[in-house]
Amino acid sequence: MFAKRSAQNTCWCLFGCALGDLGTIFGFQLYYSPHPIPQDWWMMVWVLAMVAGICTSVILETLILWRQLGPLEAFKTAVGMSMVSMVLMEAAMNLADYGMMGAPAITLSILPFTLGAGFLAAWPYNYWRLKKHGHCCHG
Repeated sequence: MFAKRSAQNTCWCLFGCALGDLGTIFGFQLYYSPHPIPQDWWMMVWVLAMVAGICTSVILETLILWRQLGPLEAFKTAVGMSMVSMVLMEAAMNLADYGMMGAPAITLSILPFTLGAGFLAAWPYNYWRLKKHGHCCHG
């Protein structure tokens, strides 16, 4: 029971984080195309991608919980219960991106590995949190 539910919650977190994170990197890629993103911008791109990923995940989770908890409580829950999960996920996704591409770049061939790394980094924490507290990313 805990494994399935924590995996589902982790997938929702991954969806929200991936929207912002990968969208930011892809946006920079398109802006600089056909040339790669300048090397002195790499760290800034990854930091912006992580911030965007966390923001989109919080927004998505707030929307998911809105009817159940109301807007303020949904926002507090989204921020409070999933921040560790989102930071783990974002860091793993960007490390996988760096490890495979050597730069902030997204291609379809690395997408499964990037998303897989994010999922696997956050799932154990979400499982533990669900088992201990009865909730992880969202209710």
